Amino acid sequence: MKNTVNNFTNLKILTSILLLLMLTLASCNSKGKTEAANTETTIENTDQEVITITENQFRSGKMELGKISMQKFNTVVKANGMFAVPPQNQADVSAYFAGYVKEINLLPGNAVKQGQVLFTIENPEYVQVQQDFLEAQGRLSYLKSDYERQKELMTDNVTSKKVFLKAESDYTVTMAQYQSLKKRLSLMNINPNTLTGENIRSVISVTSPLSGYATSVNASKGMYLNPSDIAVTVTNTDDLHIELKIFEKDLPIVKVGQQINVRLQNDTDKVYKGVVHLVNKTINAQDRTVNIHGDLANEEEVKLFAPGMYIEAEILTTTAEHPALPSEAVANIDNDFFVLVKEDSTNFKRVLVKIGATNNGFTQILNAADFEPNMEFLTKGAFNLITE
Repeated sequence: MKNTVNNFTNLKILTSILLLLMLTLASCNSKGKTEAANTETTIENTDQEVITITENQFRSGKMELGKISMQKFNTVVKANGMFAVPPQNQADVSAYFAGYVKEINLLPGNAVKQGQVLFTIENPEYVQVQQDFLEAQGRLSYLKSDYERQKELMTDNVTSKKVFLKAESDYTVTMAQYQSLKKRLSLMNINPNTLTGENIRSVISVTSPLSGYATSVNASKGMYLNPSDIAVTVTNTDDLHIELKIFEKDLPIVKVGQQINVRLQNDTDKVYKGVVHLVNKTINAQDRTVNIHGDLANEEEVKLFAPGMYIEAEILTTTAEHPALPSEAVANIDNDFFVLVKEDSTNFKRVLVKIGATNNGFTQILNAADFEPNMEFLTKGAFNLITE
């Protein structure tokens, strides 16, 4: 009986030992799987940060390597504006005298020359002006002779002072009328020196004050024009300039002689160079802006533009050097910026960088101190690899 109890006790102990061994093995297996899983996750995450590029891929993709270098960056003042002409290159043409348009053969865009007839107007009142001039001219010769005769008689005390003063007054008044009418005829484009009773006319011509293009035509045949009505606008585009507006806060840093980069609204890739020519000293009280005038650096480019054409511009003010990479080397992913750093002959690591200004194809790297001086970057072909 005692042996049976001992055997039973030994069996329970053996069972407990076996159970303990099984639990220990299970715990070890679970821990091993967990460590393996963690190891696999770490490797997967590491693979996402490292990109392998074979030599054939590098050549076929025309990729390039480069280092961080010091580049010049300008402080830029952005401005909007348009191309314009100086006041002396644009004229609003109107008739000095009211009348009906008799002939006009202009279309907007027609080239005109200085002195060319733009249109003709007709009014019977023009006849009266010419008649009055000829009458004053006829009286003037007699009155001048009478005045000079009375002056001599007055000197010799032969005539009275009253008669002399009457002759002097008539001559002076008629001379004023004559000169006034002569000036009016000149404004009518009628030559007073060749005017006679036989060539009096009711139609006068309106000529162009400058050479250029008819940029607007508001008159038409048969229209009645008042002296204040603008019939035609003539613009000379030979001296086209840049007209910009900047905010008053930027006025202290904008100076004459600074470079202007000009882009058209529908073609922002093409840059035209200009120079600040004039900075206005008065601030517009309504929108708190200041007018800036500039000239195109290449005079031949003036022919490409027209007055009133909208432009976007950058005025380059101060200049400083900063560490930078070609802009093509930096990829933007959800407002985070990455570059590819070379680790060995085939592997590149994706690294987060902080960027600053962009100028002339280069982007400023604010955390350049985090990289070794000789560290190489994939400067061409990196964008597609980073964003994939």
